Amino acid sequence: MSDDSSLPTDTADARSSKARAKKRRRAVAAEERARSRRERRRTRSAKRREREGASPAEETTQQGAPAASTGLRGVRDRIVELWLRRIHPVLDVVSPIGWAVAAAAAVCWFLGISLRVTELNVIALALTVPLVLAALFVLGRANYRVSLDLQTHRVVVGTRAVGRVEVANPTQRDILPSRIELAVGKATAQFLVPRLAAGAEHEELFAVPTRRRSVLTVGPVRSVRDDPLSLMRRQVTWAKAQELYVHPRTVRLDEAASGFLRDLEGTPSSDLSSSDIAFHALRDYTPGDDRRHVHWRTTARTGKLMVRQFEETRRSHVVVALDNLAEHYASEDEFELAVSAAASLSAQTFREEKELTPFTFDARQRTAGIRPMMDDYTLVEQLRERISFHELGQKAADLAPNASAVMMVVGSHTTARELNSAANQLPIGVLAVAIRCVEEAEVRRSAIGSLDVVTVGSLDTLARALRAVGR
Repeated sequence: MSDDSSLPTDTADARSSKARAKKRRRAVAAEERARSRRERRRTRSAKRREREGASPAEETTQQGAPAASTGLRGVRDRIVELWLRRIHPVLDVVSPIGWAVAAAAAVCWFLGISLRVTELNVIALALTVPLVLAALFVLGRANYRVSLDLQTHRVVVGTRAVGRVEVANPTQRDILPSRIELAVGKATAQFLVPRLAAGAEHEELFAVPTRRRSVLTVGPVRSVRDDPLSLMRRQVTWAKAQELYVHPRTVRLDEAASGFLRDLEGTPSSDLSSSDIAFHALRDYTPGDDRRHVHWRTTARTGKLMVRQFEETRRSHVVVALDNLAEHYASEDEFELAVSAAASLSAQTFREEKELTPFTFDARQRTAGIRPMMDDYTLVEQLRERISFHELGQKAADLAPNASAVMMVVGSHTTARELNSAANQLPIGVLAVAIRCVEEAEVRRSAIGSLDVVTVGSLDTLARALRAVGR
């Protein structure tokens, strides 16, 4: 498979593999239950022997033969173990089509022999021959050593994730050609492995196209043997699945475009303080004031102690609130634009080393680093339930009561009344901006009370729209 070739669509084998996977999970669960029963019986028998005073040698002899070796429970456990280890793997090789052909052949054999109808015997023979040939196709066992290697586990929407599958023959004998399947999300990639000599290796490169923000499961890698009629299929899993995070597309925003606070002192408030950065005025000294804030020149001129009075400042703390209610978006693409806009704002704030609180209605994104934050934005999904929009503003006030800027990213169906109700929940003095994401819309700015509203039609116009807020 070349790097430029895209993955094929879902195959019939991939669909049928889901049913087989469900059967395997049931078989594993049954085996776990049987193992648990055996452990409980061993524990009970050990306690009983302790009460009866059995010697260690007797315990060893009794434990050497499983407690399940006698009685009806022992017979049932042996039957379950025989089914799971011997019979079920063999029966699982036959496909649904193969079972249908086998059933038809059995009926024709029975009726043909019972009724002595030659035509039915001929039909039965014609159905039996393909089953025998299919069994020959799946006979044999291949001992591969398979490794799945992704170049990166995180990519951005629109870029290809490149990976490599290496198949090696660790045995001392040649292995016949086979087919390898690689599951990627709901699709399945297939490629042929040639005849491998002892110690030989074969490498296949693949590229995963990423058109949507998602978490793709790459793998597992399976070797497959089947017949041309798909009557029987034998597969062995060699490499486990790996996760591939497809991050939303983001753009860089310069400080002028971010619309955030840019002076080193933060935003001064009307609250007075005796210790801060923003100087306000001088006042008379009162007992308990810090003498480090005494203004000695004024004190010498007036003859009484004067201290500096400061204004409390609010450090730059940006809240990025993403509206993920499905009813507020006209399409999936519009919601993806909103996610990309929120991720761009959060990434820019993180790079500027400002305090950041990003969240949605149902989750809060991590801010320990760019990578975990983008991972969380990758997992954001639309909510189908009905929630009052003012809760978005209330949540912003609860999570960051000292925030200096709140950026609400919303969809085209969010009404002005809803925006105003959310803005009314924010603390007084906070810079509140609503970014409406409307596909193919021109950049424009409006206001709802103290709330600035900017409309963007594409991610590339986000920087230009935010410059208007910073003016």
